[in-house]
Amino acid sequence: MGTGGTTIERAGRSWLRQLAIERGLSVNTVAAYERDLARYTTWLANAGVTEVAAIERAHVTGYLASLTEAEGLSRSSAARMLSSVRGLHRFLAEEGLAPDNVAVAVKPPKQSMSLPKAISIEQMAGVLAATDGDDPQLIRDKALLELLYATGARISEAVALNVDDVIEGDVVRLFGKGGKQRIVPVGSYARAAIDEYLVRVRPEFASRTRDPAALFLGIRGQRLSRQGAWLVIRAAAEKAKLGIDISPHTFRHSFATHLLQGGADVRVVQELLGHASVATTQIYTLVTADTLRDMYQVAHPRAR
Repeated sequence: MGTGGTTIERAGRSWLRQLAIERGLSVNTVAAYERDLARYTTWLANAGVTEVAAIERAHVTGYLASLTEAEGLSRSSAARMLSSVRGLHRFLAEEGLAPDNVAVAVKPPKQSMSLPKAISIEQMAGVLAATDGDDPQLIRDKALLELLYATGARISEAVALNVDDVIEGDVVRLFGKGGKQRIVPVGSYARAAIDEYLVRVRPEFASRTRDPAALFLGIRGQRLSRQGAWLVIRAAAEKAKLGIDISPHTFRHSFATHLLQGGADVRVVQELLGHASVATTQIYTLVTADTLRDMYQVAHPRAR
């Protein structure tokens, strides 16, 4: 098929037909591609380009720049739209509608690294202190929150714990993604809170349970759910007057950040968190580096 004279609009319709018929994409997915195509086609028309053969790599990079700079789209949104444009140009080259794929070397904008949100040691102490008291639910809540902070467990791992997973002295058995097991130490504060819960509260809750193996139970005997654990954390944060929203992952992030601040090796923290790659754990080293930089700026007489 010749490359000259084919309009972008006509070529785009052929591409959408291929997506729908040959690739079998859903109606909603094809509609999303159609919206992206219309946006790209309009931008090209405003640049004076209406035929496929006239599109150059500079047009693709210019369009990408317009998304992030002129239209103010996030990098992730711009990257998604570029994916549609690259799909179009791959189709054009494969079908002989264009001499080559002018978008193949255009890279999406680099995604900004989202640093994990941790709270300070003092803030964490305030949240944990908010569960002090003799009420049975408070005793359970303290055991849960102390365990989360002591082990860096994911909330799904914590609520999935059975009693047998925590009876081995100062360690706990966690089952992570893919059922992968890891052994994590439990500090004295968490161990004491768990023991108090096991002795004083859990027997009463367990008298009504259908899940006798579960560690954390609700007052009606049901295994504590992820949503229930979220509510425990929210209530503790409000009682501590933290002033910010925290989540179960805040405990995991704080666990890792505070360990590294205390001098722990990043590979040890990797094992404790159950990360498959140390690169994932190294995100936390950026947090501690930022803290050190801030302290340096404040404290050193020649920092500024």
